[in-house]
Amino acid sequence: MSEQRTGPTQVGRLGPLFAGVWLFFLLDPLTEGWRHRDEVRGVLGIVATVAFAAFYMVLWSRARHVRGRLTVSDAPVSFALPYLGGMTALGAAMVACLGETGLACTVYIAVAAVMTLPLKRAVVVAALLIAASLALSAANDWGGQIGLVFGITAATVAIFGMRTVMRRNLDLLDSEQENARLAVENERNRFARDLHDILGHSLTVITVKAELAQRLVDIDPERARAELADLERLSRDALADVRRAVSGYRELTLPGELARAREALAAAGIESRLPQSTDDVPSQLRELFAWTVREGVTNVIRHSGAHSCEIVLTPTSAEIRDDGRGPEVADDGSGLTGLRERSAAVGATLVTRSLEPGFSLQVSA
Repeated sequence: MSEQRTGPTQVGRLGPLFAGVWLFFLLDPLTEGWRHRDEVRGVLGIVATVAFAAFYMVLWSRARHVRGRLTVSDAPVSFALPYLGGMTALGAAMVACLGETGLACTVYIAVAAVMTLPLKRAVVVAALLIAASLALSAANDWGGQIGLVFGITAATVAIFGMRTVMRRNLDLLDSEQENARLAVENERNRFARDLHDILGHSLTVITVKAELAQRLVDIDPERARAELADLERLSRDALADVRRAVSGYRELTLPGELARAREALAAAGIESRLPQSTDDVPSQLRELFAWTVREGVTNVIRHSGAHSCEIVLTPTSAEIRDDGRGPEVADDGSGLTGLRERSAAVGATLVTRSLEPGFSLQVSA
């Protein structure tokens, strides 16, 4: 994923100033040119040094802009060669006019190569610069150039390290953006799946009952009225489930808890047998039974060691059965205590019992 990054930061605005500070090392060639300002070579040396500094700053700004668009990838060779060629020509003029002090340009050319070229090519350029500097020093008896060699090497390594850090930071930013996009997409898919689980069966039953009521209107009006009343109840329950899901996505709904129970049991490797419909459960008991399903399935997964789990719904009860050993503390757990209080608030009772084998948690109104 590639996204354009806009909006200058404080560091971005001060970037040219940071780059310009390193032009301090061109003061020696300028000083040497000023000492010979009465000579042609002195004037040409000053002009070449100033032009070299300008080339370097323009290259730095342009490379930064191009690399930003390319997510810190290597700039095109067609972009790099004119600048590197111009700096090399101006550097050669500095050495020709100013002598040994003109070799300061080699460090900047090495930095420019690392900024704009792939690593292997940049290393070749740096090696050639070192070889050329040593050869010129030997030919003109300028003495050892250990400091210059160290400067070229250190600058090459430093700029390469900076590019590596920038690339990794931007890769990390891209990864974070991709993870955020995937999280939103997963949440959207999960929301769509939960809505399907909540509404799918209810709408199917509503459609079937509407068709039945239409056929019974003329041949059995009483039966048709009963179907229409049931149809109204189912529609209201479905609408209430959707409103709960939309207004507070994590608020409990009975169809939603059944859907999550199916996923959680499958993830735990427990075979599940779940009801296909919640239509028979009265509206006033749906939230309580949703809490029952959540607490019962949570206990099955955490404590039971079960291989299978069954959820049974009737108009007056919700039961979760498993073939495991049951929770270690069946009556005193905080989850069961809370569920017992919820049950009592609507006049229902909670009963836990051991099976052979297994465990049962049942809430009955």
